[in-house]
Amino acid sequence: MKNIIVAVDFSSATPQVVAEAVSLAESFGAGLQLLHVIEPEPAYTAYGFTPDEFPIMNSFHEEAKRRARLKLGELLAQVRVGIPRATSHLAEGNPLRELLEYVKQSHADFVVIGSHGHGVIASLLLGSLAEGMVRKATVPTLVVPVRQE
Repeated sequence: MKNIIVAVDFSSATPQVVAEAVSLAESFGAGLQLLHVIEPEPAYTAYGFTPDEFPIMNSFHEEAKRRARLKLGELLAQVRVGIPRATSHLAEGNPLRELLEYVKQSHADFVVIGSHGHGVIASLLLGSLAEGMVRKATVPTLVVPVRQE
């Protein structure tokens, strides 16, 4: 195992998931890549709006990307204490699709993700990254159960 991707969402689960990924990377002498995916800007053009007519959405989306980059940088700095060659990547789109694509592009050997333990209804409505990875992953994937305090 040489290249591990850990998907992070900056929720309260992130420290547990990253700790597991760091432990694996240290044990195997592997590289670690942090991946965060933000949802794409809403397709308000389908309703006849242009970015100039609806600038607040563009501003909100740009701020979300700025904050995601900042949080990803802070997390990367923490991870680099134990794994100096760790990297990070910010993607935009459907989280499952982007994770699967990034796994392919980066030639990852292993993926670490968290399971939030949402109920059945939430999983049906929102989808589940963990569930999607279990069905579609092309590399071994560790789903870290998030302990509820």
